[in-house]
Amino acid sequence: MKIVIFGLTISSSWGNGHATLWRGLCKNLIRAGHDVVFFEHDVPYYADNRDMAELAGGRLILSRSWQDCAHLAAAELRDADAAILTSYCPDGQEATALILDSASSVKVFYDLDTPVTLERLRAGERLSYIGPRGLADFDLVLSFTGGPRLVEQYRSRLGARDIAPLYGHVDPDVHRPVEPQPHYRSALSYLGTYSADRQAALEELFVDPARARSDLRFLIGGAQYPQDFPWSPNIYFVRHLPPAEHAAFFASARLTLNVTRRAMAEMGWCPSGRLFEAAACGVPLLSDGWDGIEQFFTPGAEIILAEHGQDTLAALARDDGELARIAARARQRTLDEHSSSKRAAEMIGLFERAVRRAPAFMAQEA
Repeated sequence: MKIVIFGLTISSSWGNGHATLWRGLCKNLIRAGHDVVFFEHDVPYYADNRDMAELAGGRLILSRSWQDCAHLAAAELRDADAAILTSYCPDGQEATALILDSASSVKVFYDLDTPVTLERLRAGERLSYIGPRGLADFDLVLSFTGGPRLVEQYRSRLGARDIAPLYGHVDPDVHRPVEPQPHYRSALSYLGTYSADRQAALEELFVDPARARSDLRFLIGGAQYPQDFPWSPNIYFVRHLPPAEHAAFFASARLTLNVTRRAMAEMGWCPSGRLFEAAACGVPLLSDGWDGIEQFFTPGAEIILAEHGQDTLAALARDDGELARIAARARQRTLDEHSSSKRAAEMIGLFERAVRRAPAFMAQEA
């Protein structure tokens, strides 16, 4: 297939979760013989923090404005088999019009921010990346989130016809066990961009336990942390970690914490890519709980769930051998079920299903 993508970013992993996911997907789509073209609006924020200059085996097209790339985008879509628009694409409405007017066999909207999209719609907010007709004209809507209410939410609020989850994933070539590094050494690590709606849980599960265990070293990695964050002397900080450093960061921790954004936790069935990345690196997982988590990792056997600071302290007190067994089971589950190559194959399968279903949808509309 020739696949043309209009996305937020693939070139910069700074302060967003899209880039790492697209890198893993595109690499494996290209490996499988597909032709991939990625259009990215070259905004200064990502340009100043770019950590990928080209899409190996594919094409990355950067443009400073929609006018600069509209003619080229239309040309690329003329022989495209699949056209994809993602959430938070800066040129979302313009790209939508172009995609829907194209001859692409499958017209796809991929929401990599499902809980945020639906939360904003419930609040009556306008979404710049979704046009006035919602998603009714797309052949397929892919969602980063699953769960029993997914189809109902997208149909009732956005008019979507064909909806399927395409969950997060990990590239084992990038995230894998490596030698621990002294500067990333910690009893408990946490990797994530600062988010106000995670702060209460982060303080409960990370900051308070750090204060209670002043004899241990705790480490946070991420961007956009405010100066008034409640640091303590044994909490260390790495301002930003490019994907190439993730493996060493995770592998140097005895245990790593995942904290889910509020909208994701409330919706459920929305595993953060950080869970799969950490598991692939062989570090034991500690996470807050949410509906559907057992569909991805078995609590107690492959992941430790925490609700209160005492749960974190209890996890830190566990035997090294027990933690190693939990980590090994989680890593194997991740390689078997949550790799980027598996998600790329799932994506192609969903495209093929959409093509088969298209005549049925056209008959219903007639």
